[in-house]
Amino acid sequence: MTDVALLRCEEYHVESIEKSLREGFSLLGGDAMMRKLIPAGASVLLKPNLLGAEPKGSAVVTDYRIFEAVIRVLKDYTGHISFGDSPGFGGTRKAAETTGLSEVAKRYGVPMADFDDWVVGKVPDPLLVPQFDVARAALEADVLISLPRLKTHGMMNYTGAIKNQFGCISGLKKASWHSRMPRSRDFSRMLLDLNSLVGTDFAILDGIVAMEGNGPKSGTPKQMNTLIMGESISAVDSLAATLIGYDPLDVPYLKQAHKHHWGPVLLKDIRVLGKTIEEMTPESFQLVRGRSHMHFSGSGPLNRSFVALLAPRPVLVQEKCISCQQCGKICPERPHVIDFPEGFPRWDYSKCISCFCCQEICPKGAILVRYPRLARILRMDR
Repeated sequence: MTDVALLRCEEYHVESIEKSLREGFSLLGGDAMMRKLIPAGASVLLKPNLLGAEPKGSAVVTDYRIFEAVIRVLKDYTGHISFGDSPGFGGTRKAAETTGLSEVAKRYGVPMADFDDWVVGKVPDPLLVPQFDVARAALEADVLISLPRLKTHGMMNYTGAIKNQFGCISGLKKASWHSRMPRSRDFSRMLLDLNSLVGTDFAILDGIVAMEGNGPKSGTPKQMNTLIMGESISAVDSLAATLIGYDPLDVPYLKQAHKHHWGPVLLKDIRVLGKTIEEMTPESFQLVRGRSHMHFSGSGPLNRSFVALLAPRPVLVQEKCISCQQCGKICPERPHVIDFPEGFPRWDYSKCISCFCCQEICPKGAILVRYPRLARILRMDR
């Protein structure tokens, strides 16, 4: 049985968050657990979610007040704390500055690691991927603590602790993985192998304000008053997915984690400490897609036909589009499946791999995830 702490925290006030975090660590084993997690003299790397250069307080990224509260707690156990990420678009330094993380880090003497300095790391007992080009800092830190945001996700339905470490792959190298792993099953195994490589040790997931709907960038902020903490990142994600209305096995990477015994996923294997699931489940939560949808993305002519007919696809809301063409630049397929007649994006769905990088990067939320008509008739969008 794996322990996960489920806590109520109703506001982004540093002292309140710090109090909740200390309560969570106490539930999980207190000082003895912390000293085991962070041995004397250990270096700790904090991995926030810096999707892009978002403003302070944005529900898209790790909140700067969560970041500060975590640092305040960890300072009791080590003086060797750093942080880092590599956004899929835009620079890390700019993202850290606009989100407020840089200012906090400077006040506490926490340096930003260079995630553009990468090395080749070999995965122990890989499910699929034997090695990665990964940030040296992520590989060499004694302890890696993930600081994800609870959000919906176009490709994975939900994104949290496991998906957050995708940022340990430097910059534009991430886009190539979508092209190399077009099937959600394989992409999920890749994420699990990546986490096995960097050895993610702990996760503190921010659901004080989550994101529902068209996540992970253009959804709607959703007040949930929730923090979830634990050493098992699959258990943390499973609990979060359950709270917002998914069966954990509806999340592709959790399904693969369960199938390959990578980590606890089923609720029967997770002991929830603190608040109960019933207490913290929101009255409503808009999912990016309905439960138990099917994944068809993949290679080969027959599977491409299924993709075109049945798989969820990116769809433009033209009145929101500003014709910036960022969606075309981020598309991992070569040649691109997006062209721009009259300045607006148009997809060749027969070639689209449904990675939803375009939906994720859109600065105006003009791209939605939708099922084609046949899939809606068959009620695959439920």
